[in-house]
Amino acid sequence: MDKNRSRTKQIWSRTVSQVFFFGLIALIAVNHATDGTVIPLLSNTSLHAVCPFGGVVSLYQFTTVGTFTQKIHESSFILMILVFILSFLFGSVFCGWVCPLGSVQEWVGKLGKRLFKKHYNQFIPRQIDQYLRYVRYIMLAWVLYMTAISGKLAFGDIDPYYALFNFWTGEVAVTGLVVLGITLLASLVVERPWCKYACPYGAVLGITNLFSIFSIRRRESDCTSCNLCSKECPMNIPVHALDVVRDHQCIVCLECTSEVNCPVGSTITFSAKGGR
Repeated sequence: MDKNRSRTKQIWSRTVSQVFFFGLIALIAVNHATDGTVIPLLSNTSLHAVCPFGGVVSLYQFTTVGTFTQKIHESSFILMILVFILSFLFGSVFCGWVCPLGSVQEWVGKLGKRLFKKHYNQFIPRQIDQYLRYVRYIMLAWVLYMTAISGKLAFGDIDPYYALFNFWTGEVAVTGLVVLGITLLASLVVERPWCKYACPYGAVLGITNLFSIFSIRRRESDCTSCNLCSKECPMNIPVHALDVVRDHQCIVCLECTSEVNCPVGSTITFSAKGGR
């Protein structure tokens, strides 16, 4: 009974977080498009101002000439710092608990799971998948370089996050709508395809998994080798073969832990080193 209670709490805490941030960003987008007339008390700033990745792409220009990249505001820098602090402590929890685009992919994926059942998220051969996962670092390098030399938000025209919340306004480039459409369709067969293969901000935050204070840890002595942890991992990480999950793709969703899917209590936990 206690385990069932903790499981329900674990799942709902993340779900509530995802729904809250999705709703918040949606309201900000609507407020911006209507010049703040819908909810006067809510910020009507552009989504670029409430995206922490804007601070990342503006770093070069800010440190060299002291100004922000076009469309980026001081708020992006503040959010960038807050997310980095959070990530240094807990890893890329922003991806698994906050990012609205990640949540939408996950929700679309639930339909994919019903359609394809056990084959869902298993269509891409591992030999290909392991290389595709590094494409997002190429994307990150391209975005940083193009933004640095142009002084403009190079990522804006293909950003599916911006397209998701502004597709109805006429402000979104066709390329952004195409990328969003491909992302949502791909989510029917692959769990979080944009997060895995293309997201430049996910690439940045994924690096923090390598040294974050809290990580997912597996106690080998208690493990029954059922492999449920790996089967339930949306990012296809072989949790069952690791003592500590330091994978750059982990989104800290906690689906692999004993509180959610591992059948043996305290075998897989999210904790600091020596904190079992």
